[in-house]
Amino acid sequence: MAQPSVRRTERLFRIAMLVKGVDGAAELLGAIALLLVSGDWMHRVVAQVLARDLLGPPDAPLARHLTGAVDDVTGGGRTFVVVYLALHGVIKLALVWALLRRWLPAYPPAVVVLGLFVVYELVHAWHTGSVLLPVLALLDIAIIVLVVREYRLLRRERAG
Repeated sequence: MAQPSVRRTERLFRIAMLVKGVDGAAELLGAIALLLVSGDWMHRVVAQVLARDLLGPPDAPLARHLTGAVDDVTGGGRTFVVVYLALHGVIKLALVWALLRRWLPAYPPAVVVLGLFVVYELVHAWHTGSVLLPVLALLDIAIIVLVVREYRLLRRERAG
């Protein structure tokens, strides 16, 4: 019978993989949505949200930030965002699939890829002043710890 800490680690690992899987699927769906909707439609949605005053006055920093983000996505940055979201989503989904199948060779690359995500999130947060990205980086670090622990347990289980 498995020790309680091993069962708890396994449960946390599966929850972390579920979170990463949902995140990857959302990114992939976001990329597809960006391919399907027009820039005009996105601008109309932002204008409607701002008109309802959900984010404060139209010249407030949050409103300017949202409008600027839509401008970036609908302008020259659209291709980058679509490719980034699609690749990020596919990579996450592939890693989650491999790790949930307990495919041993996938664990080291998963740690490297998640580590690269952490570096990117922290560098991007530094440049943009984002508060959310460091939180996501901490979540990825926690997932890295769980992946490493699961990898060690799996190797020990298969060796013995």
